Amino acid sequence: MSVHDDSAGSQRGYIIPIGGAEERDGDPSILKRFVEICGGERAHIAIIPTASRMRDTGARYQRTFEGLGVKRATVLPYEQRRDCRREDWLETLEAADGVFLTGGNQLRLSTTLGGTVVARALRRRNREGQHIAGTSAGAAIMSEHMIAFGDEGSTPRANSVTLAPGLGLTERLIVDQHFRQRDRLGRLLTALAYNPKAIGVGLDEDTAAFFGGNVIEAHGSGALTIVDPEDVEYTSMDSSHRDDPVCIVGLRVHVLTEGATFDVVSRIARPPQPATTGR
Repeated sequence: MSVHDDSAGSQRGYIIPIGGAEERDGDPSILKRFVEICGGERAHIAIIPTASRMRDTGARYQRTFEGLGVKRATVLPYEQRRDCRREDWLETLEAADGVFLTGGNQLRLSTTLGGTVVARALRRRNREGQHIAGTSAGAAIMSEHMIAFGDEGSTPRANSVTLAPGLGLTERLIVDQHFRQRDRLGRLLTALAYNPKAIGVGLDEDTAAFFGGNVIEAHGSGALTIVDPEDVEYTSMDSSHRDDPVCIVGLRVHVLTEGATFDVVSRIARPPQPATTGR
């Protein structure tokens, strides 16, 4: 899957990876904000439940978005690669203000959508201003390289992670989901050690990274772990044997909570702005 040009104009839509298990019933603040960005009561949301094997996943998200007041929420249940050629579904995808990719298995997404007109349409429409959000597996597939699977644990180890091509919505990030809950720091660091180019984003559950322009903003009840490899001086990945711990020198790590931001160009993290009291 080809990668988009991150330097394209300011009209590019948001990319919103979510760490999974986002609140949908009580106060679904992440999904509410996604809907607001897409146009609120005028919004048309297309839902792609391909990653999930549960037959009602698309319908459940459809009800959630309808409950949030969108004008229209449409499920596009791509199950086989030939489904990606359906003209009526492509028309719906093209017309949507926002696209939501559900959780499940990111390899189901990549093997079904990879290299198809649907993948190309998602990249092009995002460049043109369409907002794309994804939770869990739907978050993992957004970047140029996605973490397909890997081992849990805090220490980076050779061969502890398997990478696969993602949708290529951005080449600046590589994300991992259910981050704190499933102890996935080690596999994110391992992924970065292969080629310290992309910024690592570890997403806690019920937490999203709203990536618009050059800025990532944390939103939700957990935290984002930002791993910046720009100043890496050394990695032992090239000489490590299977299951060996990997040495990485020079990483910078930030933990962002609600409202905190990270600029991917300046590499500057900023804390949340204090709430105004009107005084």
